[in-house]
Amino acid sequence: MNAAALRSPRSGRWGWEGWTRTQRHAVVASYLGWTLDAFDFFLLVFVLKDVASAFAVSLTAVAYSITLTLALRPVGAFIFGRLADRYGRRRILMLDVGLYALFGALTAFAPSLLAFLVIRALFGVAMGGEWGVGASLAMESIPTKSRGLVSGILQSGYPTGYLLASAVFGLLYPHFGWRGMFVVGLAPAVLILYIRRGVTESPVFSPERRPRAPLGSVLLKHWKLAIYAVALMTAFNFMGHGTLDLYPTFLLKQRHLAPGTVSVIAITYNVGGILGGLVLGVLSQRFGRRLAMMAPLLALPAMWLWAYAPSAILLAVGAFLVQFFVEGSFGVIPAYLSELSPPGVRAAFSGTVYQLGNFIAASNAVLETTLAERHGGNFAFALTVVGAAAVFMLAGLALLGPEARHADLAISSMRSLTGESRD
Repeated sequence: MNAAALRSPRSGRWGWEGWTRTQRHAVVASYLGWTLDAFDFFLLVFVLKDVASAFAVSLTAVAYSITLTLALRPVGAFIFGRLADRYGRRRILMLDVGLYALFGALTAFAPSLLAFLVIRALFGVAMGGEWGVGASLAMESIPTKSRGLVSGILQSGYPTGYLLASAVFGLLYPHFGWRGMFVVGLAPAVLILYIRRGVTESPVFSPERRPRAPLGSVLLKHWKLAIYAVALMTAFNFMGHGTLDLYPTFLLKQRHLAPGTVSVIAITYNVGGILGGLVLGVLSQRFGRRLAMMAPLLALPAMWLWAYAPSAILLAVGAFLVQFFVEGSFGVIPAYLSELSPPGVRAAFSGTVYQLGNFIAASNAVLETTLAERHGGNFAFALTVVGAAAVFMLAGLALLGPEARHADLAISSMRSLTGESRD
């Protein structure tokens, strides 16, 4: 289908028209995979203080578990992405979901801080594998006109997972404590049954298209693209994790809000992230990926409310607005990286550069807790400084970057960094 046909009225305004059952199942499975992955990850951010008390250590010591999880995600992205490029998206997605559900649940039984850190590190490997595999499965299964919408749907799984974790915190934490919350982390394993029964393999994948060259040689061949993509995802992840991971700790520790109130605020700003992802994903299909990625600049005026508002209601309003643009801008990434990735190693390339950005940004939680403690426990200051700096870094990179909005994923999705064949 050519670009003119994509823009014609017959293509539909939103991009979901004409989907087959197979395509719907692929999108749902990939969305749920990332949602439940994020759910298991974000359970921790609500109970950092409790874990620190349980093991009689500092908050910074427990924050290293977030750093380990993020740091090991590139390992999982490489391993599971390479397996998916070689043996298919569907079966590797099932394997990955089972592993992150297992390690998420095992967190509840950690007897010491060391065991806790080891389990969260292993969880990070499994968590890192899901994004590239799921995004490749979905993007390769849908029509070109649907990529913006589906990109927003997929990435909205992250705030949806955070929202679910917020609800579990509000409902279960008062009764079962932090360990009981992590037992619920086994629930994502049910997704394996859905994938097994309802999802077929990507129409782009075939044994004949298995990668012949090592991923390292592909990265070397396209080193400019790889460096740019890693830098972009570093900015994205500093911005995303910098405004999300320690926000509940800020509300509990600095603003002294009740757990129920924190849960409601977290649900509110995650609804903002979900809506933002859908809106910006759809707009990116019409106006371009790079422009949509610069939307977090619109979050800067709302950061005062997000960090310094005098009441819980205004904090929630500020948090909703910030995450509408911050998490919303992530809604462009599944389509953007899939379109730029070399076709023979799409799952490994897109997942690895995404998670390498996470690796570089993995110090975020420790950076913000250290910065806050050096300023008298002022988490508002730490979150604002890190979040705003990342927004400006992202906007600059998006402005200078390439775009391949209408690339044929079944043939080749490469576009040069010199502007050749750019939209």
